Amino acid sequence: MELIHVIERKKLGYALNREEIDCFAQAAANPLALDYQLSAMLMAIRLNGMNKQETADLTLAMAHTGDMLNPKVGGPAVDKHSTGGVGDTTTLILVPLVAACGGKVIKMSGRGLGHTGGTIDKLESIPGLRTELPEDEVLDIVRRIGCCVSAQSGELAPADKRLYSLRDVTSTVDSIPLIASSVMSKKLAMGAQGIVLDIKVGDGALMKTLDEAIELAATMVDIGRKAGRQVTALVTGMEEPLGSHVGNALEMKDAIDVLAGRTKGPLLDLSLLLGAHMLILSNLCRTVEEGKQQLISALTSGAGLHKLHEMVEAQGGDAAFVDHVFLLPRASFILPVYAEKDGCLHSVDALNVGMIAQGLGAGRKTKQDVIDPAVGLVLHKRIGDKVRQGEALGEIHANNKKMGEEAVKALQAALHIDKAPCEKAKLLYAAVTRDGTEIL
Repeated sequence: MELIHVIERKKLGYALNREEIDCFAQAAANPLALDYQLSAMLMAIRLNGMNKQETADLTLAMAHTGDMLNPKVGGPAVDKHSTGGVGDTTTLILVPLVAACGGKVIKMSGRGLGHTGGTIDKLESIPGLRTELPEDEVLDIVRRIGCCVSAQSGELAPADKRLYSLRDVTSTVDSIPLIASSVMSKKLAMGAQGIVLDIKVGDGALMKTLDEAIELAATMVDIGRKAGRQVTALVTGMEEPLGSHVGNALEMKDAIDVLAGRTKGPLLDLSLLLGAHMLILSNLCRTVEEGKQQLISALTSGAGLHKLHEMVEAQGGDAAFVDHVFLLPRASFILPVYAEKDGCLHSVDALNVGMIAQGLGAGRKTKQDVIDPAVGLVLHKRIGDKVRQGEALGEIHANNKKMGEEAVKALQAALHIDKAPCEKAKLLYAAVTRDGTEIL
């Protein structure tokens, strides 16, 4: 079967059968296949969608283009995935913290996609740290210390690896079937038995409405059910950056500060909630509150930070950067962003905040772009906070002063201040399991 036939069928809005979907997946995994044909197929899916069966078939087809692991790591292998947001650093907190509580976490992460940061890019802010690891080494690290975060290897879901990079540069990132099949094909290939999903909704997320986010969550939970995996999905807010730092080394610092007990707030709150569900799927606790207490104990004892130290060393990185965050890459220019009037911070244009960081060099516009780990921005205020004229709202970290000055103006425009009082942004919207959807 020729791929052009499959493209034609989806272009005209037809539902594809398994043979046609398998043809697309095999082409995506074939280095000789043409980028422009794969891009055309991605756009046809983005415009015309896929039904549940097509999406499930695409997920399984992509997973089976490479190795399918059945990890023996001394307990149920668990994983977590976020659909991406601005300042979302939960993976770097959750993975060591859950492992410190006895969980076995195998995490395959991606690089930056669109305006959202990539966990792999953040980790590689630490000199020497290797994320391109062979499968046997990943499993060995998990057996020894309980966790590992690796980039997608060529042996695991290679079709997704190819399509993932193309989606970013073809404006097809925000397709529910493509998001669901991308995420779940990697999880199925890695062999995770328990999967916790963090589905972002809001201005700074791929899903802009609650209905879209719930649809995506339900789609992925359904794929997991059909594949015999336990999946829990939480729909969480992205009306403002989750953490206060946006940028690769900056977000690495933010995660370390949380693990060291120096930072509180929504980033910590969400990490504890997601981690509790991971412990439930690991059979290490029965309730969310019980799981949170275990995680808080690991946090206050320093066990979570120590586990990150171990993981960095196991992956070849210099663990001194965990102990001394000032060693992480730093920008040449740090420019303050001041409030232009008194009032309350009513809203944050989270999408533009992500784009500002990307423009400074913290993200990619093409798949060939090289990340600058030092650049980005820091926010000092959250939605609902009172501000005074002349007070610092945040700061820009730039390696080009002119670009930094432009980013200062852009960030001022992205932070909307009004005299009327306002409330904090909502963090948790819904939970989706195989038993149904609960609006929270």
